Amino acid sequence: MKHTHQDLIYRMDLEQKCALLSGKSAFGTRAYPKLGIPELQFSDGPHGIRHQDPKLANHLDIGGSLPATCFPTAVTVANSWDPSLAERLGRALGEEAADQGVGAVLGPGLCIKRSPLCGRDFEYLSEDPFLAGRMAAGYVRGIQANGVAACPKHFAANSQETRRQASDSVMDERTLREIYLQGFEIVVREARPWLVMSSYNMVNGVYANENDHLLKQILRTEWGYEGAVVTDWGGSNDHTAGVRAGSTFEMPAPGLDPVRDLMRSVKMGTITQDEIDARVDEALELILKTAPAVQASTGLPFDEDAHHALARDIASQGIVLLKNDAPEGARPLLPLAPGARVALIGDFAQTPRYQGAGSSLVNCTRLDTLRDAVKASDLDCVGFAQGFVRTGYATGVAGGTDVALHDEAVGLARQADVALVCLGLDELAESEGIDRADMRLNQNQIDLLAAVSAANPQVVVLLSAGSSVETGWTDRARSVLYLALGGQAGASAAVDVLTGAVNPSGKLAETWAASLGDTPTYGTFPSGEMVATYREGIYVGYRYYQKARVPVAYPFGYGLSYTTFRYDDVQVSCLGADTELEVSFDLTNTGSVAGAEVAEVYVSKPDVTVFRPVRELKGFAKVYLDPGETRRVRVGLDDRSFSYFNDRTNAWEVEGGTYRVEVGASVEDIRLSARVSVQGTDAPNPYEGRDVTPYETADIRHVSDAQFAALLGHEVPTERFRIDRNVCFRDLGRCRSPIFWVVGAVLRVLKRRSQRVGVPDLNVEFIYNMPIRALAKNAGQLISMGMVDVLVGELRGWGLAGVVPAAVVGLLRHDMVIFWGVWAAWFLLPPVWELLVNAVRNAAGERRLARKGN
Repeated sequence: MKHTHQDLIYRMDLEQKCALLSGKSAFGTRAYPKLGIPELQFSDGPHGIRHQDPKLANHLDIGGSLPATCFPTAVTVANSWDPSLAERLGRALGEEAADQGVGAVLGPGLCIKRSPLCGRDFEYLSEDPFLAGRMAAGYVRGIQANGVAACPKHFAANSQETRRQASDSVMDERTLREIYLQGFEIVVREARPWLVMSSYNMVNGVYANENDHLLKQILRTEWGYEGAVVTDWGGSNDHTAGVRAGSTFEMPAPGLDPVRDLMRSVKMGTITQDEIDARVDEALELILKTAPAVQASTGLPFDEDAHHALARDIASQGIVLLKNDAPEGARPLLPLAPGARVALIGDFAQTPRYQGAGSSLVNCTRLDTLRDAVKASDLDCVGFAQGFVRTGYATGVAGGTDVALHDEAVGLARQADVALVCLGLDELAESEGIDRADMRLNQNQIDLLAAVSAANPQVVVLLSAGSSVETGWTDRARSVLYLALGGQAGASAAVDVLTGAVNPSGKLAETWAASLGDTPTYGTFPSGEMVATYREGIYVGYRYYQKARVPVAYPFGYGLSYTTFRYDDVQVSCLGADTELEVSFDLTNTGSVAGAEVAEVYVSKPDVTVFRPVRELKGFAKVYLDPGETRRVRVGLDDRSFSYFNDRTNAWEVEGGTYRVEVGASVEDIRLSARVSVQGTDAPNPYEGRDVTPYETADIRHVSDAQFAALLGHEVPTERFRIDRNVCFRDLGRCRSPIFWVVGAVLRVLKRRSQRVGVPDLNVEFIYNMPIRALAKNAGQLISMGMVDVLVGELRGWGLAGVVPAAVVGLLRHDMVIFWGVWAAWFLLPPVWELLVNAVRNAAGERRLARKGN
């Protein structure tokens, strides 16, 4: 195998090579100054740089980072449907990263929004892989334009926070390719990222980071990816297997235990020197490629004002106007007229929800609030009322309602022309490490809205949430603006839209179901067991709602404007090959104000042999038009626009016949349609002889084990609880150790306490769903895998064997102190011995590496 950095690799010994493939610190790789190899610093950063002082960094120390611009989160950016806007955001991220000495930004997030209950949905782009891929490619191009690496994540099928480090995402190959990998494929082919992050979970029984099918066969061979792969933090299970499969870096700082393991594997022939060298070559390429930009920019301050203005612009483009009713003979409530007397109601107006919680939590450079932004506008603010306690009903008051806050808000609403009611999900509802329990707003918010609208029906709801919510309350508002999570300037952006300074153009990047019970994974998400079966197959998001004919609150691609648009004269032209087409149509702004429209192109096949969704997004364009302006819009299609993945041929195939190319304002608002004839690849029907009847109509609530097995092509994996390195802390009560029963009980108490407070304790949440082996990966300087194995032995009840010799000695000496002393020694000696041995070996190894590297 030819290596780009062959000469440098030749000068490194095996220990140095293996050590380069594991982190030295929480966010840094090892540096070898004598060889000219600098340290590479990673940073969380899907929507802002979360970089800590390298000397103090701890990846669980959420929030303790250097100041940086908090841009809108991915949910807001995706709602803009504008890859160029994502690219501008990426450029700013790359600039701030280089300024802080960061060579790799860990983002964007490409996980598919399989369910609205995923606690990390705010950090992901869409339920649709095409939209997610196109938007993510914009991020990557922007970040890497600065000479800093982008890192699309999490590869792949990391759909839930519950058991996220030790769950098995079981799905058929077609679903994997069409839904969960397609976005990554678009990014790799279009934007060529220098780094990809593997996910925590297993995919069909094999951990993603050591999954040869994912990393080697698909990512590197099929897609031609040549960059590096990094584990999610603490996500390595078997380091040797990971390196062999194509994973480059194990992070954060597992100590030298995996280095020694990798060296032993080479000597035993489990892995070859050439495989090690291939990963080292990838690591060197990334480190040396990013070093010049970091060295040139570190310490150079970025323009905070310009980046704040950019954050404001991006937030305004991602706001979605969900409702703007106009009673007969009256104008819509929005935009508000200059001088309108407004009452500002709701806790979020004073303390905004502008980002989610977890590893993406940014220490922002400044923070706009709606109170300040409204006061700075040409609106006449009559006052502010908190209205509710954001975490739910206040305690200790009659009926569970905070009467004083309630009455104050209603009284204020009566004094105003318009009541601006700020509702949203609280911090505990959306966070890394936690999945949501429901889709509802807290009841005290809904009750307050009802009271305010009864006092003053001129209500505008400003909704802050990183994912969809149930919307039965919207009939109490004339207008609803979905702000999503708008970052540090989101409040000012909201006022820009309220006043008409910005015409809303955002459209939903995910379907809003009418209720949780209507979602395709209702009752099965999240899986509390080790196996998470993706029985819905390809029917995720709008693909399910349309095929199963389930009415929704707001469809995928939906969003209103202060103007109107007309679609005319669609044509489909062949550009060469049978499936290389151009869709063109006229788009006209028929209203009185300038605005932007997202025109969406879908492909549909009326008559199918191989089941598929009613229609699928295959192109889009965001077009800015002045009043009365008409523009010819052109969108390209290729062979993938008509393809499905055939698990029998293991290839993308085209079913021949007539297709409809549809152009619309949402997936349910199709304005134009044209028919095209497409030649097929004559592939065999992959489902012939297999009973996949429910998937013909998306009747996925009634899929039997036999039918799911038919879709998978093999038996459904069975659940069997095993006490091994992958036992999660949440399962300690199911093990055989009284000591760990106590540990598990303490964790549950701490978890409940954080829920009562309303602010997630992320350290507790992360540990609760973490497997025992992650102790060695997150605190490897102290804990080895040998120590983990000792703890596993205790979980299996082996420590109880110490009771026998303790009892014998205690009875002979007639002394219970001796009994407990002997038992404690029996229990503590193995872990203490492992701790001491590991510390000595690590210290010696670090000194040795320092001598060789310096």
